[in-house]
Amino acid sequence: MTPEELQARVLYRDGLMLIIDKPAGIAVHAGGKAGTHLMEHLDALRFGLPRAPELAHRLDRDTSGCLVLGRHRKALAKLGDLFATGKVEKTYWAVVVGSPPTDEGTIDKPLQKLERRHGWRMVVDPHGQPSVTDWRVLGRTDRLSWIEARPRTGRTHQIRVHLASMGWPIIGDGTYGRGTADLVSSQLHLHARQVAVPMQKGKPAVTAIAPVPEHMRALLAQCGWPGEG
Repeated sequence: MTPEELQARVLYRDGLMLIIDKPAGIAVHAGGKAGTHLMEHLDALRFGLPRAPELAHRLDRDTSGCLVLGRHRKALAKLGDLFATGKVEKTYWAVVVGSPPTDEGTIDKPLQKLERRHGWRMVVDPHGQPSVTDWRVLGRTDRLSWIEARPRTGRTHQIRVHLASMGWPIIGDGTYGRGTADLVSSQLHLHARQVAVPMQKGKPAVTAIAPVPEHMRALLAQCGWPGEG
């Protein structure tokens, strides 16, 4: 990714934070088999400040969309508190295999990290951390559903595990939806569509919307997405 390409992905910018449209397929930080990662490129987003911005939260490597960055230490501390206390509103779009029996609902299932010899994954566990996701169906086909998910908590892989646990795995999820990649697409169909950050008390939350990535457009259109934005 060139500096110009990354700068073109800025959705919002002020003196405290940036919100960018993270592309699918790039990890946000080093670790495991990440290879190149987003933090290696953030110097392109200094925009005159003496240091590069830093991550205020994380998105999975294969999840696209709204990613919030703090531009200095004080802003990062404020953002960290907002995310930790659930004050940041996050909205995701997903295309799943399956058809929920109702048009909306809430998934309240604790999640726990399960360590294995060849890696780890998140699992539903009654002794795990509280994890809650609100969802609604925005469109359907005979075998796919377009779901809007709003996590109230911020557990690792939360939306992926919650939807799969209901029998609606996300298209392209090789960890929690094995078989969906062969069904329709090998790319994860999970997109951080919108974020609302109440950064300054007494002022409206800063809201950004990330455009639908190219790899999700075809299946979203099948489910009724009008193809705008």
